[in-house]
Amino acid sequence: MSVDPSDQDLIAAARAGEWTALDVFIRRHERWVRHVVYSTLGEPSLVDDVVQHVWANVVRQIGSLVDVERWRSWLFRLARNAAIDAGLKRSREGRRRRPICDGDPVASDRADPARTAIESEQYHRMLDAIHGLPEIYREPFVLKHLEDWSYAEIADAMSIPVDTVETRLVRARRLLRAALTDTGTERNTDAR
Repeated sequence: MSVDPSDQDLIAAARAGEWTALDVFIRRHERWVRHVVYSTLGEPSLVDDVVQHVWANVVRQIGSLVDVERWRSWLFRLARNAAIDAGLKRSREGRRRRPICDGDPVASDRADPARTAIESEQYHRMLDAIHGLPEIYREPFVLKHLEDWSYAEIADAMSIPVDTVETRLVRARRLLRAALTDTGTERNTDAR
């Protein structure tokens, strides 16, 4: 295997039984899988468990990936479905949603030096606003602005037209702007 193998090479090697290749693939894509789970579920307290479930599914189902070139869509669907299942299970259990957590819900290492940025008021306001977006807007927003996916990649992964991605992103930005403006207005009013 080359020094910096492509994702397709890693998947092919994993399918051939080279589990170290799968480990490299998982480490390479852990953060965006966490973002997909969070954007679908919107529940920071469940992200770790759901992501672990996603990777277990990848190990079990790596052989079912028919088109290795479309691995991103396949993994997106595994992550999204696991998050949806976790959300449904939580709803059935009748548990109340917890408020947004103090840390970054997609960070796997809480002792990260960026912790000071995470604890900033602006970060929390933005995270609350993202959390408040309806799922159909939250998913493409997180993929575009946190993972830097192209419109075409988002459309492919979500099985929707590119025009729909564009529309949902515009609406997500408007909703966020309104939520952040309202929050700012409320705080200014409280300060008087």
